[in-house]
Amino acid sequence: MSKRSSSSFPAFLHKRKGGAEYHRTCRLDTNNPQSVLHVVGTSLKANLNRSAPPGSKFFSVKCTANVKYNISPPPGETYRVPLSGNSVILISMSHASQSENDDKLSVHYYGNSRKVLGKAVLHLTAIEISLDVDADRDGIVERNNPDKESWTWGPNGHGAVLLVNCDSEKTYRKSPDSEEPRISKVADLKDMSLMVLRTRGPTHLPTGYKLTMHISQGDAESVRVFRATSPEAVKTSVQKFFSAFVKDFPLVLSSEVLSQEVPYLGGSAETNFYVEGLRFPDKDFDGLVTINLSLLEPIGEGIPETPIFTDKVVFRVSPWIMTPNTLQPEEVFVCSTSDNYQFLKGMKNLVAKSGYKLSICHEYLNRGDRWMQDELEFGYIDSPHHSFPVVLDSPRDGYLDDFPYDELLGPDFGYVTRVAKRKDVSSLDSFGNLEVSPPVTVNGKNYPLGRILIGVAFPTATRGRNMTKVVQDFLWAQKVQEPVALFSDWLSVGHIDEFMTFVPAPDRKGFRLLLASPDAGYKLFRELHNDGHGQAKMFDGVENDERVTVDDILMDEHLRIQNNYVQSCIDWNRDVLKRELGLDDDDIIELPILFKLLNEMDELRAVAYYPDMVNMIVLGKNLGIPKPFGPKVNGRCALEAKMCSLMEGLGLNCTFIDDFASYHKLMGEVHCGSNVRRKPFDFKWWNLEL
Repeated sequence: MSKRSSSSFPAFLHKRKGGAEYHRTCRLDTNNPQSVLHVVGTSLKANLNRSAPPGSKFFSVKCTANVKYNISPPPGETYRVPLSGNSVILISMSHASQSENDDKLSVHYYGNSRKVLGKAVLHLTAIEISLDVDADRDGIVERNNPDKESWTWGPNGHGAVLLVNCDSEKTYRKSPDSEEPRISKVADLKDMSLMVLRTRGPTHLPTGYKLTMHISQGDAESVRVFRATSPEAVKTSVQKFFSAFVKDFPLVLSSEVLSQEVPYLGGSAETNFYVEGLRFPDKDFDGLVTINLSLLEPIGEGIPETPIFTDKVVFRVSPWIMTPNTLQPEEVFVCSTSDNYQFLKGMKNLVAKSGYKLSICHEYLNRGDRWMQDELEFGYIDSPHHSFPVVLDSPRDGYLDDFPYDELLGPDFGYVTRVAKRKDVSSLDSFGNLEVSPPVTVNGKNYPLGRILIGVAFPTATRGRNMTKVVQDFLWAQKVQEPVALFSDWLSVGHIDEFMTFVPAPDRKGFRLLLASPDAGYKLFRELHNDGHGQAKMFDGVENDERVTVDDILMDEHLRIQNNYVQSCIDWNRDVLKRELGLDDDDIIELPILFKLLNEMDELRAVAYYPDMVNMIVLGKNLGIPKPFGPKVNGRCALEAKMCSLMEGLGLNCTFIDDFASYHKLMGEVHCGSNVRRKPFDFKWWNLEL
């Protein structure tokens, strides 16, 4: 045996992971030797006076080489240490034991003479336990990261990331994998986060000791944990039948199972666990989940075990992230209907020219519902080890209702929705009323993933329509694209895409905000009048529509008053957008678009007077714009010419698509009838400074 002074006690063993002291109290007994299981990285704390025989004045300590100790108050250099009422010994072990009780510490007690009054012996077994995750977010599960027990934002932040397993590995009778209580395919594992239990120690734990994984009732609603029965389970399971495969990955934790014993394998071992996210952050869930692993000590037969060590890890569920017009497209979606041949022809040509994939939802699926933008919004979820697109299904539930689930949900394509009470759903719940800005900086605060934009009623409205609360709560809870509320209830359909969009730009902030502007429209028409084109006619080439001249529009005082109102509504939103997105006037381009008011249930609301050019599809540098059928000057539409002059200065190409009969007449345009899945941001959401 050798004696260890306080100076030989490793400083790092004074601390629990994360810097907090972690001392487990143990008892010394001069009558019976004690066997203690010790976890490397923690310390045992014993009060020396409590176990001292009567008359004890001094003590000494001996231990084997693997045992370290520290005495408080610090002793001098004497062999016998004076015993006081607050004499404490902290005991640790530097590495795991190879066999049970293979280390030892003894305390001898003395009176005033050298006679030994008593001797307390601890037989020690050391094991190493670490529940590990990818806390540094580099895609690798590192060993015992000191930051694994908490979660912080930012490039220097830490904490593991979890995906909601909302795709479907099945393509027949499919449902989101998060609704399946088992792992059915090896491909499902990549949608989960790897968690590794690393242990080192004797072949078996001392009798009665066990390892238990556990979770709180609240967190159990948001996560499930599966265990791989062996390190080879992932490789060998590919060839197995379903029932055998499921046995390779038994369920450990769920809403029904809050605690379960997990095997201790002995020697130096690793056990892989797969953690599955079940739900997105929302009003009642902040996205954080804690998983615990405890070492339980037996007390006696019929008496519950008690935890003597607990390791824990924290995950944050990835938010659902929207993609702005400035990100590169990957796939364009449109509907085919019995009357939209011209629109579809224009879209096919535009997408082919742009070099992207076009997916057409045919009429047997859409059942005449052509509003692809309104039914769904594309986004994605991301983690250091995996990422995939996720479609958000709107509560509007038109005839396209089944399309996101039936046609999009699949392997590595997730699905999420929020269900509202039918009476709460309005036109504002369609996702033409949900957009996202490009990245912006506002008063020094960065929004590298942009900001979500939604349309609502004016704050003072008493009968206004709003986006339903369950959808708004979901959007706010994602945190990484803090929403901005705009005023859109003044429009008949009520969607913000009727008066605004974003296009990429080579300078300034990397984009321009395009706003519909009646003032710009009237300015253009006055210029046409002054140049002698007052009799140029609108809607030339449109069947069954009244030909209106430039002078007719300028002389219609009632129309002018209506557009003054519309301009005031857009100006209100312009001010909000400038303030909330940190924009200057030079970041905004006004498009010449007129509106008219319709009387709907004794309320006046606006619709576009001619095809609404701001309601466009943005495919890189190519823009698909509603063909406005404006007055022609020298054979060219003046509205198209103005639009081209505004956009071509940004290096953008304008393609005008005829949507007049099949969309405009139904109070929608090109953007309303299409949707774009885009590449994710390069920026990682967990690097946000929140």
